[in-house]
Amino acid sequence: MDVIFDPLVPWVALYAAAAVAAIFSIIAIWRGLGGWWLRAPAMAVLLVALANPSLQDEERDPLSDIVVMLVDETASQRLSDRESQTAQAVDALSADITARGMELRQVTVPDGQGDAGSELMTALSDTLSEEPKSRLAGTLLITDGQLHDAARAPALEAPLHTLLTGREADWDRRLIIKNAPAFAILDEEIKLTIRIEDQGRVPVGIPELASISIAIDGARAQNFKVPVNEDLELPLTLPHGGMNVLQFDVAADETELTDRNNSAVVQINGVRDRLRVLLVSGEPHAGERTWRNLLKSDSAVDLVHFTILRPPEKQDGVPVSELSLIAFPTRELFLEKVDEFDLIIFDRYKRRGILPALYFDSIRQYVEGGGAVLVAAGPDFASADSIFRSPLGEIIPAQPTARVLDQGFKPLVSELGQRHPVTEGLEKFAPNPTVDGVPGWGRWMRQIEVEALQGQTVMSGIEDRPLLTLDRVGDGRIALMASDQAWLWHRGYEGGGPQLELLRRLAHWMMKEPDLEEEALTAVVEGQTMSLTRRTLDLEVGELEITAPDGTVTLLPLTETSPGRFTTTFVGPQQGLYRLKEGDHESVVALGPAAPREFIETVASGDKLEGIVDATRGGILRLEDGIPDLRMVGEGRNAAGRGWIGLTPRNAYVTTNVTVTPIVSPWLFLLLAMVLTVGAWLREGRR
Repeated sequence: MDVIFDPLVPWVALYAAAAVAAIFSIIAIWRGLGGWWLRAPAMAVLLVALANPSLQDEERDPLSDIVVMLVDETASQRLSDRESQTAQAVDALSADITARGMELRQVTVPDGQGDAGSELMTALSDTLSEEPKSRLAGTLLITDGQLHDAARAPALEAPLHTLLTGREADWDRRLIIKNAPAFAILDEEIKLTIRIEDQGRVPVGIPELASISIAIDGARAQNFKVPVNEDLELPLTLPHGGMNVLQFDVAADETELTDRNNSAVVQINGVRDRLRVLLVSGEPHAGERTWRNLLKSDSAVDLVHFTILRPPEKQDGVPVSELSLIAFPTRELFLEKVDEFDLIIFDRYKRRGILPALYFDSIRQYVEGGGAVLVAAGPDFASADSIFRSPLGEIIPAQPTARVLDQGFKPLVSELGQRHPVTEGLEKFAPNPTVDGVPGWGRWMRQIEVEALQGQTVMSGIEDRPLLTLDRVGDGRIALMASDQAWLWHRGYEGGGPQLELLRRLAHWMMKEPDLEEEALTAVVEGQTMSLTRRTLDLEVGELEITAPDGTVTLLPLTETSPGRFTTTFVGPQQGLYRLKEGDHESVVALGPAAPREFIETVASGDKLEGIVDATRGGILRLEDGIPDLRMVGEGRNAAGRGWIGLTPRNAYVTTNVTVTPIVSPWLFLLLAMVLTVGAWLREGRR
């Protein structure tokens, strides 16, 4: 029962009346009035009456205390026997809390969206926002302690306890890629910094050197022995332009917690600083400028171009000393520095004694070693001086028959060419639509008759004779265009055609751009969905084998969506590194990081929660030591000890009824005030 005041006038008026009464009392005392000691109580009685003192009696129903239990069910909680530890602790503590008459709010915390990891504090803040703080007796976290949002911890007035899963003897080894550029220049060395780090208690007998394998684009891996817990600089030169996928794998030990963080994938886009092209032209012709314009239009191309304007056998009286400003460095170009070129183009060139057989043999070796040569053949290719009859002829994919066909024809993409990335869909770039299978581009007026010896014929001409033939030679590539009339498309003859697109694709294929590989297995990732494409020249492919990070194997059929392209989609159930395989072709792709955030730190520890727990006088205990007992502790006291944790009773209640009774009747106050006032008057009158 409480005493309350419910004034009959505003408090401001009551304070003003009290001030006036005090002033009158002081004046009465100062003037020596004999009844001041009766008038002052009379005014006080009137003021108390105006304050209206009452007795308030409340009927209260007690409320039970609330305990919040957050159960960490993120990916790292599925390691070792943590799931069973968690289940046992939840069952035992839930039964104990309920038996004490408390209400339990149990919240499970899954993996955060994307790669957010364990968001325990976010879940705790959201849960507490829906509960009255006056009833919260304590909070329990059942977790491995590896949370990723500690900065979002709410302010708590009740004890917070952390019950750690896992084992004190746990250990894990992880691979860290400390720096990896998104782009790198081809043929220039870059350095990746990697680190193999051990966490937890490493068992005796684990070697100090770890085994690591490194593979590029799913090719055969190279194995190395490297020290642990040291930063290692790995020098690397990208093997090709476009996306290079580097896969790192550290050999796992069977005593580790997991091998999910033993792998990493780095994707580096290889770009060419400058593309060096050597263009060798025979006698000047209309198509020579087309080649030159195409190559000079790209600012990234360094072009070296020379044309044989006067063959040695020509006698026109011009002194040899006046034929050129400087001696042409043929030996330097074709012997000493031939490997510095990315592409060599022979445009209507024939043997004239200027380039001896030794130079052509050097070019052949250049191709076999990884270089690229494009032969744009004219009538010279069908003559006795054809470069086919040089050492270079050993790798040219088609043999001339000595016939030159001077008649109009429309180049056609062959059936094989419909599947080859150099020519697939080329009709879409024609100035006019395809009608009855005939592409909407202009004619060419000459074709050199050749017989294909090897490689793939992707375009054909007169009576289905080979027009464009591609081949791989050793580590390099070579192409033969059996016509010198591609410039007619460039000039817009009969509407023109996609000459620039064709030559661009051809040049990029020869320089091994991954986007133009005819045999490839690629993946495009969007969220957890992979769009998988198998590009091939074959008419059929097998099933696609997908190996998930946890070792689960899924087989998916591939559907042909366009000539040479077989596709499917796959939704990855988890983040990490997926291995793809179809036939002899393998690839890797990562959904999120190769090692998700949950597996960066896997050893259970309370270090990240220590400051939050200490602020509430809670405790951090390991479940492997046993499930702690529950005790009731007073507010502000230590709430944890060896083998026990404490909850603070809140004694919360809800008021169901309130009764207010005046202490004294107002008439009694009025009578008392009148008696005191009359007494003061009589006292002063008698004086």
